[in-house]
Amino acid sequence: MSAPISNVRPPPDALLAEIADYALNYDSPSDEALDTARWCLLDTLACGIMALKYPACTKLLGPVVPGTSIVNGARVPGTSHELDPVQAAFNIGTMVRWLDFNDTWLAAEWGHPSDNLGAILAVTDWISRNKAAGVPLAAFGSPLSALNSQPAPTVRDVLVAMVKAHEIQGVLALENSFNRVGLDHVLLVRIASTAVATALLGGTREQIINALSHAWLDGSALRTYRHAPNTGSRKSWAAGDATSRAVRLALIALTGEMGYPSVLTAKTWGFQEVAFKGQPVKLARPLGSYVMEQILFKISFPAEFHAQTAVECAVQLHPLVKDKLAAIARIELTTHESAIRIIDKTGPLHNPADRDHCLQYMTAIGLIHGNLTAEHYEDQVAADPRIDALRAQMVVTEDKQFSRDYLDPEKRSIANAVQVFFRDGTSTARIEVHFPIGHRRRRKEGIPILRLKAEAAFVAHYGKSKSEKLTFLFTNSSKLKAISVSDFAMQLIR
Repeated sequence: MSAPISNVRPPPDALLAEIADYALNYDSPSDEALDTARWCLLDTLACGIMALKYPACTKLLGPVVPGTSIVNGARVPGTSHELDPVQAAFNIGTMVRWLDFNDTWLAAEWGHPSDNLGAILAVTDWISRNKAAGVPLAAFGSPLSALNSQPAPTVRDVLVAMVKAHEIQGVLALENSFNRVGLDHVLLVRIASTAVATALLGGTREQIINALSHAWLDGSALRTYRHAPNTGSRKSWAAGDATSRAVRLALIALTGEMGYPSVLTAKTWGFQEVAFKGQPVKLARPLGSYVMEQILFKISFPAEFHAQTAVECAVQLHPLVKDKLAAIARIELTTHESAIRIIDKTGPLHNPADRDHCLQYMTAIGLIHGNLTAEHYEDQVAADPRIDALRAQMVVTEDKQFSRDYLDPEKRSIANAVQVFFRDGTSTARIEVHFPIGHRRRRKEGIPILRLKAEAAFVAHYGKSKSEKLTFLFTNSSKLKAISVSDFAMQLIR
């Protein structure tokens, strides 16, 4: 007979404890990380505001049940919605991710750490609004009473929380490749948002660990909606779903609901054995502010990040080819392994989400139009027969050095090269770009363009006067950090 199974509860998995300690106690990001977080907040809000032009996005926003409202709810930027923090997190996270234009982290697992702003802004605004209204947080249940003695959250608290969420998601992504076993990277949004949201809500170390255990117990969405032949719009609201689930789990843990200490390492039934093919989930480096310092901004184009430099190459070639498109015989597109695996796509493209994950489509738009905007993914533009004609002429190959440099932690390049050959035997120069404008190595060049991106988004939605006030606020770091989240969010409503 086999020995009976021990029912002695182990201590929490080391990974849960390390994330919880970091979420609870870390309050000293580097000056570079805090400054980068300031621009990340501006950029992330701008991405969300831009998404409000698209009915496919806005139809998903608002309360779960139309017509319901909540007193002192969390505001959804650019709208009149006031919601409970769970649904507000879904709204904000969905807006931010909709156009595939917010920041990116590329490692063994990639993702978009600013997706976590859904949880961070929803929770801090909800807390801040109720404090400003004089509502004791204990009114929402005794677990929240710890917040009564704490000051209302400020924008500095938002920035520090962003650094933490970026770090948890990004460091987990360095060596753990969930996508290689078919799991979607929004798992890491749920993990990071759960840790940070529980801490923001006044959770204890034990409650954060418990909440994290539930986040891992949830498993992960499949990546089906990101890949041919099923690519679709769920990829644009998956992060909203993950960050809202994180807030819900945080609130559940704060009631005193039990956790599951060996959720990762339990034999047979733990996450590692069930979902991760027995591989250990680990942190590649100590948690600090590394990820925010290294984050990649999508400044120039709303495009899957592996294609950013390819589009930049195409835009440079546009003046040379725009009047000779019919004379093109071949387009050589040289890239790295991850781009080939994720966005090298032939055949019909069925929707905007399909198109913004097609390397050839994005490159063709750059060659034809000399730019790439969200509108270029819509059906009216996609009907242009020149796009598929150019796609058919593209030959995509891997450059092994590009792939090595992509994985090199000292370089973190995202290289692409494009060269166009004409039927008369002539060709353009081979244009090669290793680092997109949003890369840390081009940060000085990129921040002014990032500000222009935000200003354009705000002007289009709010008008010039309000846009100027918002963007000016971000130029004064000390003033911005000191503002209460309630006052800050008030400036974002429409």
